[in-house]
Amino acid sequence: MVSSTTDGDWPEGDWQSALARAQSHSPFLRGALARQPELAALLAEGNSDAALALALIAGEGTSDTGMALRREKLALGTVLAIGDLAGAYPVDFVMQHLSDFADRALHTAIAAVIARRVPDSAPAGLIGIALGKHGAGELNYSSDIDPILLYDPDTLPRRARDEPGDAAQRYARQIVQLLSDVTAQGYVFRVDLRLRPASEVSPLAISTPTALSHYESSALAWERAAFIRARAAAGDIPAGEAFLDAITPFVWRRSLDFGAIDEITRLTMRIREAYQGPLVPFPEYNLKQGRGGIRETEFYAQTHQLIHGGRDPSLRSRRTRQALDALAASAIIDPEDATALGDAYDALRVIEHRLQMVNDHQTHSLPGGAALDNVAALSGYRDSAALLAHLESITCQVAQRFDRLIDAQPPSGAAASAAQGSTVLQRISQLGLAEPHALTARIAGWTDGHIRALKSSAAVAAFEAILPALLDALAAAPDPQRAVVRWEDFLRRTSSAVNLFRLLEARPGLFDQLIRILTLADPLADDLVARSELFDTLVDQSALALPDTPAAVAGSMLRPDLGHDYERTLDRIRIVTGEIRFALGVQLIEAVHDPLDIAAGLSRLAEAAMLAAASSATEEFASVHGAIPGSELAIVGLGRLGGGALTHSSDLDIIYLFSGAFDAVSDGQRPLGATLYYNRLAQRISAALSVPTAQGALYEVDTRLRPQGAQGPLAVSIDSFAKYQREDAWTWEHMALSRARVMTGSPAIRAELDRTIADILRIARDGDALHARILAMRNQMAQHKTPKGPLDVKLLRGGLVDLEFMVHYLQLKTHTGLVPDLGRATRALAGEGLLPDALVHAHDVMTRFLVAARLLAPGLEMPVSHTAAAQLAKSAGCRDPNALSDVLTAIRRDVAECWQQVFGEILEIDR
Repeated sequence: MVSSTTDGDWPEGDWQSALARAQSHSPFLRGALARQPELAALLAEGNSDAALALALIAGEGTSDTGMALRREKLALGTVLAIGDLAGAYPVDFVMQHLSDFADRALHTAIAAVIARRVPDSAPAGLIGIALGKHGAGELNYSSDIDPILLYDPDTLPRRARDEPGDAAQRYARQIVQLLSDVTAQGYVFRVDLRLRPASEVSPLAISTPTALSHYESSALAWERAAFIRARAAAGDIPAGEAFLDAITPFVWRRSLDFGAIDEITRLTMRIREAYQGPLVPFPEYNLKQGRGGIRETEFYAQTHQLIHGGRDPSLRSRRTRQALDALAASAIIDPEDATALGDAYDALRVIEHRLQMVNDHQTHSLPGGAALDNVAALSGYRDSAALLAHLESITCQVAQRFDRLIDAQPPSGAAASAAQGSTVLQRISQLGLAEPHALTARIAGWTDGHIRALKSSAAVAAFEAILPALLDALAAAPDPQRAVVRWEDFLRRTSSAVNLFRLLEARPGLFDQLIRILTLADPLADDLVARSELFDTLVDQSALALPDTPAAVAGSMLRPDLGHDYERTLDRIRIVTGEIRFALGVQLIEAVHDPLDIAAGLSRLAEAAMLAAASSATEEFASVHGAIPGSELAIVGLGRLGGGALTHSSDLDIIYLFSGAFDAVSDGQRPLGATLYYNRLAQRISAALSVPTAQGALYEVDTRLRPQGAQGPLAVSIDSFAKYQREDAWTWEHMALSRARVMTGSPAIRAELDRTIADILRIARDGDALHARILAMRNQMAQHKTPKGPLDVKLLRGGLVDLEFMVHYLQLKTHTGLVPDLGRATRALAGEGLLPDALVHAHDVMTRFLVAARLLAPGLEMPVSHTAAAQLAKSAGCRDPNALSDVLTAIRRDVAECWQQVFGEILEIDR
């Protein structure tokens, strides 16, 4: 409003003053008011609502589309300008109404040119994508519009003899002519189509397939920034929205994109070099392109949006001020910066409007002499000196913040020195790192061209920028020498780390976390070597949250913009799974959550991946072979998956079962019998879950627990499965079934399988025979599967396997605690007095330890790192790593004592 941009001489809603200033200082508005006396009278009365309503119907009464639009443009511009000058209309209100009119004008023009060629046709198949200020809803009084015109060759209305491309070019030329030609009534909008793909050689209107190909393969960096504010504004809007959804991955990259700073910096430097005007507000200063001007505020917001918007959709606002507020709300920029830049942006846009409303010229530069005095008087300033002083205070706020942003990237070859100009050697010595001369030489060797991730000048510059903070983090590590070795190993093994370096520069607080990952958890370090962008996940506010429900996580894997692209969907499943699994690992080593909750989260994640993979594979398979009516495939999880307690190294034990008759036939182009159909589909799903793609592997899938094991078919009917389990299954198969949980399928098949499994588990059994078989199985297992290390709480006698055998024995014998969750089953049995409470404690402690050990001690030996050993001990409720062995031995003895009570057999427990 005026009061926010002037020295307050004009109160809000002062319509008489606004009209007087318009008459005295704006030839354009003086003429517009004279041509529209009824409108002028309403404005003189201060009846803004009636004036605005009259402006919106000013084009009625003529069949000439161009004339109608020009009349509405003049009336609307007049009302908004006087309301602006009166202080009644905030700048946001003015910009939105001008942008809404641009939408209506472009849509009307599209409809008109199509109807002229093909009467009674709707404006289908021709799309107006608004960019820039139009797309953002931030048009000014004399803006041109920069749409991209797209067409769908299949739906574009045209005459029978017209080729789609020829028809689209005809329509595009006529749209530009209708809106841009200057007539006695003026013009509607200048239309600039140069933002279209390859504008120097391409036609005025581009087919959607051609545009998609361009943005997926050959688009330039500036086009990403342009599409931040893209909006389907006119014509076939649903088709336009579908197009924008399809190019979302091009605009919003999921990995944190700190290269955006380089792109914006280069573009800014080119603009600044080309700009010949004053650097501070003075005659000829350009409000848009000058230092501290409108564009730098927009670039400030867009740079941060490009970096972080791929991971945080809340940052994808098209409007500049809303984007700044969202960035502040996500703690990416300081709220004070967001407010200062937002206020400056609004103020600059108001003054820009005042420049343009003098003569309806598209100008952004301050005039000199009497013309500048005229603009100041129109705007309500005492004089031009007051206007310039206000502008200088505004642009200074913007320039300081924008300079800090683009200076964040040091020039290539910058010296890697610590604070106060210390050399690397001096800094290493100050930090007390061992063998400073040797370490200095070692660090110098990292950038000598032998490490792949540090071969480019950009990578070296990014690394040198973080080196001081890196040295601090290495010195602060519990074992600095090991930290140096692990960091060097990471550099040598990773293929690219530029983005990681820039993330660490922007968020130096993440250094300590990175060093802990590299030194404490080898599996996480290996993941980071393979995909350094995994570290981006730790920036999200949700990084420390446990996964949502399987359905919700699966939904994030099956993005609509992927369409029916099966390979991209499989990649997406792997990306999301890898990111969440990595975040869960960090949560574990940081002790953010109970390891039991981490195990449950890993299980939900695996279930989500199965849901997504099964859905995608089924859709892809059905496109060729159709479906089998009244029948479907379900996946049943067993083992730790069925029990809902996976570790980071768990594979997926699953079986495939299908409903309906085994002799049914599918209804597709290439029909298959039910058994063959579901076995091939099961193979497809297993491959979707296990075969490496460009994004790596996902899970190891083990289907050997199916009926007849590896010799049997991959998928069997529910009836066949039930018959096999009742008549032919071994005792160990029923033990495995006690941890069965249905993972995929409709409510109907889930209920059917739950009943079937429950009936099988409740079969009456001979207690003595069951006792003998289970003991024989455990003794045989002990001979063939020996412990892999002194910390193998799974296979050591008195460990989790022995606990599981007791639980399954009692479940099958007494039909008590028949739930797949081993912890819940143990509690249920203890509640009935069938197991001592000590076994509940033993289960929880050993499961926590197992989950933690898969990351902190994957070799099942005590970690070399004292910090890792302490964290591992903590997972078992032990404060002192030196006492860990005694604690675990005591728990295993509790299990052995219970084993003797249940089976009458003594277990020998070794330390």
